[in-house]
Parts: sequence; structure tokens; C-alpha cells
Amino acid sequence: MLEHFCECYSDLSGLILCPVLGSITPLFIPNSRIRPIRLIGLCASLITFLYPPVLRIQFDPSTAKSQFVESLRWLPYENINFDLGIDGISLFFVILTTFLIPICISVGWSGMRSYGKEYITASLIREFLMIAVFRILDPLLFYVFPESVPIPMFIIGVWGSRQRKIKAAYQFFLYTLLGSVFMLLAILLILFQTGTTDLQILLTTEFSERRQIFLWIAFFASFAVKVPMVPVHIWLPEAHVEAPTAGSVILAGILLKLGTYGFLRFSIPMFPEATLCFTPFIYTLSAIAIIYTSLTTLRQIDLKKIIAYSSVAHMNLVTIGMFSLNIQGIGGSILLMLSHGLVSSALFLCVGVLYDRHKTRLVRYYGGLVSTMPNFSTIFLFLTLANMSLPGTSSFIGEFLILVGAFQRNSLVATLAALGMILGAAYSLWLYNRVVSGNLKPSFLHKFSDPNGREVSIFIPFLVGVVRMGVHPKVFPDRMHTSVSNLVQHGKFH
Repeated sequence: MLEHFCECYSDLSGLILCPVLGSITPLFIPNSRIRPIRLIGLCASLITFLYPPVLRIQFDPSTAKSQFVESLRWLPYENINFDLGIDGISLFFVILTTFLIPICISVGWSGMRSYGKEYITASLIREFLMIAVFRILDPLLFYVFPESVPIPMFIIGVWGSRQRKIKAAYQFFLYTLLGSVFMLLAILLILFQTGTTDLQILLTTEFSERRQIFLWIAFFASFAVKVPMVPVHIWLPEAHVEAPTAGSVILAGILLKLGTYGFLRFSIPMFPEATLCFTPFIYTLSAIAIIYTSLTTLRQIDLKKIIAYSSVAHMNLVTIGMFSLNIQGIGGSILLMLSHGLVSSALFLCVGVLYDRHKTRLVRYYGGLVSTMPNFSTIFLFLTLANMSLPGTSSFIGEFLILVGAFQRNSLVATLAALGMILGAAYSLWLYNRVVSGNLKPSFLHKFSDPNGREVSIFIPFLVGVVRMGVHPKVFPDRMHTSVSNLVQHGKFH
């Protein structure tokens, strides 16, 4: 019976169809019946989340080949197929996506009175697109799906919290779109040269060094905006500040991983010679970004901007790990991306809890919350320690492996990355001290209440995940080691 169940679930189409069906169903329900709409959205996301554990059981970590492969003839005359699959690199990003969407729906539960149907539909369409992104085995489709994600992310403009929310939504959309135009041109050039956009074929295709450099730069223009790397990072703090809490959670948890995942999936394996050529350039940009954004974080007065600039620093530490081009660095970068998806998302939830009660995110209005919100202060302390990579939390093992991998390549870059980690500890402790310690400011804050049962139940999965990754991370390297080793050997980086 169990074998039959697993065989049925081996068809990954269900993983995509479930959120699609869930997004369509509420459209036939009147807006006045908000409770059934919310329940349908939550149930659809939870069913999708239950799928990956079966996937992980069936996953074979001994092979680097894509598993659960599905192929649909999309444009047969141009030899473009809708190819889907999962390997050790993409497996946990699919799991992270299905984990965060039910959280986002739960976060917006009480504030879903207006445009509730549209909120649920946008959330589930976004889940479908992001799952597809991590399963795509075709560069052209990898262009199509990530560029479709900003459309449902226009919740920044609909459910945002300030008057500049429309500007932030357009800025987010235009930055990501304009950067990707060059990638589309590069994909068309690949199609005309090779006659296909099938990743498995392209990995065996040898491009000339000059052609690799051109293609690598075009892909870089797209991925650098999504990471984001300095100086194309300006859209991220604005988007976070204007976005609702659920929008910030999905933006930090998943969307920032699209650029780094694109480097791992396409740029590094397809253009190995160009990757080696541009590694010093990536190191320079990343080191500047880590130190610059860490120092900038210390000067911010908005809680969301502090966490947003912290995210830029962490994601540029990820790029240093990836372009160390060894097993330790790449493995550590994947672990840090997964950890950042948990820790940063949970920190934005903490800011959401404060904003729901006090309607402000300015740091100067807060202080002394430990005496009025002790449970919140404890959760916030734990997540702050995780954000500064305390040993025993999820970020530690990833950052440690990144430093090991980077040191093997360039000791100066590793030193600068370590300096960024020290600055990260500084702004994390500074933020916690300003918000939680000190004297209460009753002239600014009036309503004091600890997180309720619904809010605590949302935080618990994050806390469990952070501890699980920090204390027993072995399951993650075991699943991804073969794929990462194959990536290093394919590019002859070792």
C-alpha cells in the first residue's frame, strides 16, 4: 500500500498542480465568504507542503543526475521542451518554498478582509511559479518563470503599508525585469548556436572562451539584481519597507535565492572558463557589499531596513562561497541560503508582530520590551543569535564552510568575509539592545501584549528548523554532496 502511495506521488506534477488548483478555486467564491476562501488557500498550501517529505524519502543521494524528471513538448519546432527535475541542489529549495507559503497565508489571516480572494490566489500562484523555478531544466523557461514571479509580488502595491508602496512595487518589478533582458538575449544566442535550450545538452556543449565571457556577463546582469549585489541592491530595502509582512517573508525567504540558484544551476556549470575569469570580480563586489551594507545597517532607523541590509550582506557572503568553486564553499553557500530563508523570514515576522501592535517600525520608539513582552523578547533573542551565526544555530555551519572554502581560494577575501560576520554580530546585538533593553517609552507605545497563540504557532516551526539545522545538519550535506561534487568536477575547478 505504501509503495503504491509513493509511486503515485513520484509524479511531480501534483507538486505544481495543487497550488494551481488552489488558486483557481477561490475565484468562484464570493468575497463576502472570506472564511472558506482562507481555509481553501491554507489547505492547498499544506497539502503541497506534505508532498516534499515523500519526495525526500524517494530521493537517491548517490547520483548527481536529475531525478523525478518530466518532459512536456512545449515548442517542438524550436526543440524547446518543458523539462522538470530535482537534484541535490534544488531539493531543499523546493521544501523551503512549500514551507513558507502556509506561513505567509497564516500571517495574513486576520488582515485578509479586503481583497482576500486575490491575496490567496496571488500567494498560491507565487508558490506554483517558485516551485517551477527550482525544478526547471531549461534556461529559457528559467527566464520565463522568475520574471513571472514579480507579478503576484505586486501585493507590495496592494497590501503594502505606506504611501510609497506603488513606487516600491514598480521599482522591484523594473529592476528585476531590466536586468533579465540581457539574459534573454544570451539564451536566444545559445538557441541559435546549439539549436536547443535543454540544460543536459548545454552542459556537454563547449562554448569558445570569448563566447562564454559574453554569455556569462549577460546571465550575471540578471542574477546580480536578484541576489542583490552592490550597486544594484537599492530596490530591496524599499521593497521590504513597503511590503506587508507576508511579502517580506517570501521576498527574503525565497526570491533572494533565485539569483544565487541561477549562478549554481547555469552560469557556473555552463561557462566554467568565464567563471574562473570573473571570480576576482565577484570576490571584489561581494566583499565591498558585505562591509558596506553591514556598516549601512548600523545607521538605519527602520526595523525592516535593518534586516533588509542584513540580508544583502548574507547573500553576498553566499556568492563568495559559491565562487570559491570547491565543495566546502558551494555546500556552505547552499546551507546558508536555506538558513537565511528561515532566520531572515522569522525576523521579519518579529517586526510584523511589533508593527501590528504599535504601528511603527522606527527603532527610536522602542525600548524595554523585555518587561512587557517577555515571550517575544526570548524569541527575538534566539533569532538574533541565529542571525549572527551563533554555534548551534543554522547559520553557523554554512558560514563556517564558506570561510573554509574561501580561505582555500583567497585568504584576503576570507578575512574580509569574516570581518563582515563581526559587523553582523555588532548590528544584531545593537538592534536587540535598542528594542528589548532599556526603559519603556509609554509616550510612544501604548498597547503591550505578548504574541498570541496563532503567532507563537507560526514562530515554532522556524525555531525548530533553526535548531535542527544547527545541531544536526548532516542530512543536508548528505543529500547535496554528490550534486555539488559533480558541479565542481564538471567545471574542472578542483
